[in-house]
Amino acid sequence: MAFTLFSRRPAPVPVMPPTVEPEPWPETGETWTPEGVTVVERYYTQAHAVVLVYTADDGKAGIYYAVACLGCHFASAQDGTRIHPTRYSLADAAKVANEHATTCRALPRDLPARPDDATAREQLHAWVRRTRRSKDDVQLRLSDLDLIRLTIQRTNDWIVGVLQQLAIDQPEVLRIKRSQYADHTYVSYYARRLPQD
Repeated sequence: MAFTLFSRRPAPVPVMPPTVEPEPWPETGETWTPEGVTVVERYYTQAHAVVLVYTADDGKAGIYYAVACLGCHFASAQDGTRIHPTRYSLADAAKVANEHATTCRALPRDLPARPDDATAREQLHAWVRRTRRSKDDVQLRLSDLDLIRLTIQRTNDWIVGVLQQLAIDQPEVLRIKRSQYADHTYVSYYARRLPQD
């Protein structure tokens, strides 16, 4: 009798498949890859907004990274705590992103929509105009655009084309300087100084 008491097992309960598929979590940046940048790491803030570590460099002068939070307005491309600000390596960018993610309480925002060409072109023109100074011409580098890459969402080639056209259309705003070193021609862009009143 004791033997049969311990050998009894309850009848198996059939597992029924769910009749309704569970709804997926909303996309908060996991698969968002804006044109013109390569997202290499993602971190989640306390409220599940995404902090991106990304690059737009082509690797010719080394690869540098930027950090942007999709919940708040935090964005950084340089370590400003040093005497001379330096661009982030991957390890430095990851550290900055992780530090921001652990303290940020911003809720996820909608992902930025890719602007049409006219809007992106105007954003780029406005950026060039904002960099102009009254004393000297200011050299512009594609890496200077890292903090607005997530809003313009364009490749380096597209940006170069817009800058070249702006230099043709408005030479008082932007000039191009070509330099020849060995077998390579380097193109530099300069925002012209503001006119003196």
